[in-house]
Order: sequence, then structure tokens, then C-alpha cells
Amino acid sequence: MASEFKSRAVELQAPVQQVYDKFSNLENLRNLIESLPADRIPADKRAQLEKLEITADSITVQGGPTGAVTLRIDRLVEPELISLRPDSLPIDLSLQLRLKADGPDKTEAVAAIEADIPLMLRPMVKGPLQQITDQFANMLAAIPFGE
Repeated sequence: MASEFKSRAVELQAPVQQVYDKFSNLENLRNLIESLPADRIPADKRAQLEKLEITADSITVQGGPTGAVTLRIDRLVEPELISLRPDSLPIDLSLQLRLKADGPDKTEAVAAIEADIPLMLRPMVKGPLQQITDQFANMLAAIPFGE
């Protein structure tokens, strides 16, 4: 049975097409990560971000209980959805960035995870998956698009 974990909506100070263009080519993430204000991201989280391996269509996250995990772009719906799926995890999961225009120069963004989690595992993974979506939304809110 599929479960969904969504972040709060965050407002980005950029047109929806600009936000989509930035995130649909994952190589743009490196510059965005480097431009995050130091006071908005804790040092331990910044260190994790700097260890990411990024290509145009994939991100590899190091560490964790499953070892390195590579997320690849699975689906693009311009300009409203970017969906990533892991290469190999024991559960079916997608990480999504959902975008919606909020006027000509603002975008509402929501991070979401959809996962097929067995009923008995849900209590164990619910908190960490919700935390991932919330942290992703916080990172999005810290990106200075207008500069």
C-alpha cells in the first residue's frame, strides 16, 4: 500500500519555469548548494550536501544504512513535476518536487515521497521519511533564486 509524505509548501522567489529548469537538470544543484547561505544550513547538513555525486540525471547520496543510494530522474512534467527513483532499494519509492506558479515571479514548491511500505514497517519509517521531505523543503526555501 502506497504512503505519501509531503513537506509544507514553500514559496520560492522565481517564476515556475525558472525553478523547473534549475531542478530538471540535476547538475544545476551543485551551484545551488554552493550558493546556500552558510547561516541557513547547519554545518553537518552542508557537509552531507558537499558529498553528493551529481550528474545531469542522477544524484548519489553516500552513507546511511543502505550504503550509497543513487536517485535518477524518472519522470518530468514541465513545469510542474520532477520525480526521482532510486536504482536499488528494497521498497518502491519516488522523491518528487511539485511546483505550482504563484503569480508571475513566485513558485509554490512541495517536496513529497511516495513509497510502498509494508504495514508493519510504516511506524519505523514514517518519521525519517517525513523528516527528509521537511529538510528538502527547508533547503529549497534557503536557495537565493533572485540573485
